[in-house]
Amino acid sequence: MNKSLAAAVLGVLLGASLMPAPALAQSAFDGTWKIDLNKVEMPKKPDVLLLQDGMYHCKSCVPPVSVKADGSDQPVSGHPYYDTMAVTVVDDHAIHEIDKKAGKVIADSTMTVAADGKTANFEFTENRGDSTAPVTGNGTMLRVAKGPAGAHAISGSWRTKSYGSVSDNALTRSYKVDGDTLHMHTPTGESYSAKMDGSDTPYQGDPGTTSVAVKKLGRRTVQETAKRDGKVISVAKMTVAADGKSMTIAVDDKLHGSHMSFVAMKQ
Repeated sequence: MNKSLAAAVLGVLLGASLMPAPALAQSAFDGTWKIDLNKVEMPKKPDVLLLQDGMYHCKSCVPPVSVKADGSDQPVSGHPYYDTMAVTVVDDHAIHEIDKKAGKVIADSTMTVAADGKTANFEFTENRGDSTAPVTGNGTMLRVAKGPAGAHAISGSWRTKSYGSVSDNALTRSYKVDGDTLHMHTPTGESYSAKMDGSDTPYQGDPGTTSVAVKKLGRRTVQETAKRDGKVISVAKMTVAADGKSMTIAVDDKLHGSHMSFVAMKQ
């Protein structure tokens, strides 16, 4: 089900509070921002899953994953967040997945398909960075294509409809503009201090993002380009509303070839 990745896409908007600068020097971005879950446009591109003949396949994962669905830790490669995956068949409508990195549990998730097969609920818990509090959440998916005959109910193509709830530490991030530098920090330990000239700077606290390039596009708009080992994985355009109370973030996920957008409210 790999909801940790979906959740991993929410991580682009994490944060923690910072003291505001004096009013006269304050940037439109200064402060703490929290996503409004009622104003999220989810990706149209679906997750493609298959569970059949004792094997679990996440075809939309990058890179794709194929492991035995016997509940044991199976090695996977090419994923910065986890190096083993254990998939357990709970019953004919549900699976349980545990992802680990170097033996440490990184994500624990469950996907349960409704009796009519048209929707599925998911729940996840993630342990990110040095944070003492895990990221938790749940949501609903809609089936957009059926799996092959005889396959487990989770098989097919699924689009995330909505998140029912997500812990606050995965919904907020803070900014502080100091001259031509934008500082960002999150409760889970992610941070950067980047010149707003489009040059690369190290991204701390996220094994899937090694650098970021920030470019100022206007007084209330910046573009944040996330990279992994020099390759662009996402581009986020962040625009603060004229009243300064909300920020719209449009994210092009280059890694998965999808798009999503958020509205964050100033706290």
